[in-house]
Amino acid sequence: MNKIVVVSPHVDDETLGGGGTLLKYSANHDKIYWINVTNARKEYGYTDELEQQGRKEIETVSRLYHCEKVYDLQLEPAGLHKYDISVLIDSFVKIFREIEPNTIMLPYPYDAHSDHRIVFDAAYTCTKTFRFPSINKVLCMEIISETDNAVSDKGFVPNFYVNIDDYLEKKLEILEVYKNEIGLPPFPRNPEAVKGLAAYRAAACNCKYAEAFRILKEIG
Repeated sequence: MNKIVVVSPHVDDETLGGGGTLLKYSANHDKIYWINVTNARKEYGYTDELEQQGRKEIETVSRLYHCEKVYDLQLEPAGLHKYDISVLIDSFVKIFREIEPNTIMLPYPYDAHSDHRIVFDAAYTCTKTFRFPSINKVLCMEIISETDNAVSDKGFVPNFYVNIDDYLEKKLEILEVYKNEIGLPPFPRNPEAVKGLAAYRAAACNCKYAEAFRILKEIG
């Protein structure tokens, strides 16, 4: 049994980037932990309705993944540049020490959204083996509408694939929980695009649907 930590800068990133893989890990009786970094809150200018909706979405999605625990840091969306990075690092250190995870799933370091890049920088700092010896695998997720807009010379080149033939439909159902994040074409975060990307990535690994990752570390 492994302990898997997925780190999402925003709600829906965990599902867009690794939903099928999380479902597969869960079906294998691995323990899933979810760190969500930002949230819509009234103090950031969002309505009370949106704040309550966000909380319900996290509760629903965490239940669908059978998460052992959710760590909701509730920082400001699109505002992580306002915080000293030590705030994030300290949070990740505390959580990683508590869980002693085996696998970490992170956003790609060159995603278009600055929140993604900041989260990666802070979390990856906390994966050094001599400080966290339990961590033997670090994966970067491919998050549609962000990773595909990465800096051109730092484009996403996957080197690790997960067959999600049995989990794609459930992943799409989970995405439907996020009423304000998922839309219809040509909006990029739409079910057709998610399914199409999964079919495209599957061509590299001899299955019908797959999720692709950039593996940064694996200790056998």
